[in-house]
Amino acid sequence: MTLDAKARRLLAAFADRYETESFLEGDPSCFMHRVSGDANREATAFVAASLSFGARSQFLPRVQWIIDRAGGDVDGWIRAGRFERDVPPDAARPFYRFFTYATMNSFFRAYRRLMEDFGTLGAFVAAQAHGDAVQAVAAICKAFRERGDEGVVPKDAHSACKRVCMFLRWMVRTGSPVDIGLWADAIDRRTLVVPMDTHVVQEARRLGLLKSATASMASARRLTAALAEAFPGDPCRGDFALFGLGVMGGRPAAALRTEE
Repeated sequence: MTLDAKARRLLAAFADRYETESFLEGDPSCFMHRVSGDANREATAFVAASLSFGARSQFLPRVQWIIDRAGGDVDGWIRAGRFERDVPPDAARPFYRFFTYATMNSFFRAYRRLMEDFGTLGAFVAAQAHGDAVQAVAAICKAFRERGDEGVVPKDAHSACKRVCMFLRWMVRTGSPVDIGLWADAIDRRTLVVPMDTHVVQEARRLGLLKSATASMASARRLTAALAEAFPGDPCRGDFALFGLGVMGGRPAAALRTEE
């Protein structure tokens, strides 16, 4: 599709308005800004992203619980296997939504095995993705599935993989008060895929950026291509614009009038 000048202005204005430090307030991206050390920021971000679904009021405290149990060192907590004490493989004990303690234990075990094989998730992605974010999503899904994860990470890259795509945005984009760009040299930001959930689909459809009502990797890539018209070289900046439109309650026409 081709965006008209008004749509480009609307998206740019909302990205400018919402890609600010205040965006971190109440967003799962805040956690990686509260810890130190690149490996720890990476691990904290991945755990936070992996639990980021449902109501923020419910999943944010669960992420904080993990950070507290880890003493602020999520990377070391996983790498040393200390999670086994705090998150035993108890299938009868709920952790968050449909994740049990056993589900989370399998996730941490898979993550630890990947660390043992590659050092960090970032080193794994650098070795496997060849600079491409779509390949990175597929590689991460496959790696966790093969190492025994029982469903925290999507089993493959056919779904929208919203949480993995969001994590990649955090890790790759630089020059942002939100995203930290630790993997900027490993992944080309032009290949990032917009994190897509039902709310993003709704806003994209209201603005005419997307026809499909299904959140899939194929539709996420189509939306990303549309946003690349407004943000050449950095399509995931459009994620902040769509967030802003959501804050406006789905009133893109009214929002556009305020920006003219």
